[in-house]
Amino acid sequence: MGDTIGKAVPSEVLRLLDLLLPFAAADRLSMHFHDTYRHAIDNAIASRSREIAVFDSSAGGIGGCPYAPGASGNVATEAVVLALRQAGDEVQVDLSALERASRVIATALGRPLPA
Repeated sequence: MGDTIGKAVPSEVLRLLDLLLPFAAADRLSMHFHDTYRHAIDNAIASRSREIAVFDSSAGGIGGCPYAPGASGNVATEAVVLALRQAGDEVQVDLSALERASRVIATALGRPLPA
């Protein structure tokens, strides 16, 4: 499920998941959030409360959407990992390597990344 323009808030995400989960198991769903309005992490945590365990994200929060002008990048993988760990989940990601990769990407792009 995707929020490509980043406008969804946790209550909307939960309402959608409550409608979908009777028809599709949580392990068959993944979530895709952009962080345009800074709700992506809260939306991921809300999704996790419904047993969603797969999140589409990007190193450093890079990205955008060619058909949604003004949409910011995907939620940063680093931010999702940290938030899920803080919420008590065990996330098997090498955060140091991910942060190094984000710095390489920022250097290659010649600009700071959102995360």
